[in-house]
Amino acid sequence: MIAPVLSVLARIPVSGLDPDRDEAREWAERELSDPIYADSQPTAFDRFAKAVVDFVNDLLRPGDGAEWSPVLAIAAVVIAVALVVAAILIWGRPRLAHRTGDSSAILFGDAEHRTAAQLRAAAATAAAATDWDEAIALRFRALARGLEERGIVEAPPGTTAQGLARRGHHPFPAQGDALDAAARAFDDVRYLRRRGTAELHAVVAGLDDELIRTTPARAPETILS
Repeated sequence: MIAPVLSVLARIPVSGLDPDRDEAREWAERELSDPIYADSQPTAFDRFAKAVVDFVNDLLRPGDGAEWSPVLAIAAVVIAVALVVAAILIWGRPRLAHRTGDSSAILFGDAEHRTAAQLRAAAATAAAATDWDEAIALRFRALARGLEERGIVEAPPGTTAQGLARRGHHPFPAQGDALDAAARAFDDVRYLRRRGTAELHAVVAGLDDELIRTTPARAPETILS
């Protein structure tokens, strides 16, 4: 845990190691307000961060007549950062599923604002009409959007189907080959103009259903590599 703490501490201003009360509180609040700790909706992590800020604020209010200690200021900042790092190690980085912008509006090069549930419903409609090309493409999009919504794998603009499948290998090692096969099926019907089949759609849909039921190999977090 020491290495992560040192990494985060490196971001705290070190222009002076003799801060006054307000400066020390500003350091702690600035660190805890970093965008990586934020989400569009309050989460357990957000509430934890607020509790840490409140704790630091209380700690940095000495009683009447008490002298302010620079050592106490530095200790308070170190404690606050250590608590945040501990929370990240326990819960993972804040989820990105609720963020808005290009990462949620673009999926495999196309504008896509639908949720995973909506994409699955659209895929089912296409399958009922025996439009297997569309059904396969939509179901793989649903799979990708579902992983985004769960905060397991991120698919920012520029992500390919094969790239997303590779990112899914780590949280779902047992499904690695199936992810690769589903990505190839998507590329086949989307770009290579190969005809989809009911059997191929069943493979992609079955994988999507399996991933929904499967707990990832580690705590959900954004996987970019």
